[in-house]
Amino acid sequence: MQPTKYLTMREKNDLKLAVLIDADNIPYSNIKGMLDEIAKLGIPTIKRIYGDWTKPTVSGWKPALLEHAITPIQQYSYTSGKNATDSAMIIDAMDILHSEKVDGFCLVSSDSDFTRLAVRLRESGMLVIGIGEKKTPGPFIVACDKFIYIEIIAAEEITKSAKTTSTPAIATKIDSIDNKFIKLLKSSVEDLADDTGWAFLAELGALIIKKKPDFDPRNYGFPKLTPLIKSLHKHFIIDEREVEKTHIKHIYVKIKK
Repeated sequence: MQPTKYLTMREKNDLKLAVLIDADNIPYSNIKGMLDEIAKLGIPTIKRIYGDWTKPTVSGWKPALLEHAITPIQQYSYTSGKNATDSAMIIDAMDILHSEKVDGFCLVSSDSDFTRLAVRLRESGMLVIGIGEKKTPGPFIVACDKFIYIEIIAAEEITKSAKTTSTPAIATKIDSIDNKFIKLLKSSVEDLADDTGWAFLAELGALIIKKKPDFDPRNYGFPKLTPLIKSLHKHFIIDEREVEKTHIKHIYVKIKK
């Protein structure tokens, strides 16, 4: 199977994905939003969730499993203090990898124990998407090609609900635009810029994700990269160029001197 992880996210929307969910470390309340997010990136051909279903702590997941056709995998906790769910997910992931039935994996967990698994899957040319809470340890985040925070997914679900109920929506920010982030943007523009200093915005977004897998404009309160860059008019110049004989505009960005 040929590696596909360096394609843009839009080119991946027909890739087959294996979605493996750690029921012990992920809240069930946002499952619909998570699956909607995954659908933007590929086709979830395998959907499995792992946990000890004899425990009341995971009982809230059961209605969601039927509604979204997710296969529950029973894993008893044989020893106190040991997470048997992790082992079951890892073994299944390796079996799926060698079956060559998918192009990538979505690992839904906030547990750093899956760091080595993410690294191993990427070494095999797999696209690896992580979904977890903001508390997810850094090593697991950077081991993924892309990492999405559940808090952002939850905020979007609230916004959709607000539109149907006429309730004012509140923008959610989980990261601040600080000097470190501005430096990342500028260095990425410089890496891509042509001789005149202009960089193609679509390529800029892809490069930033390679450098910072948890990058998402929504983390800063913006729906897309374009309005995020436009808000930083003290640092960047935007140029929208029309493509001949189409209604498409290509957007370029340049560092403001």
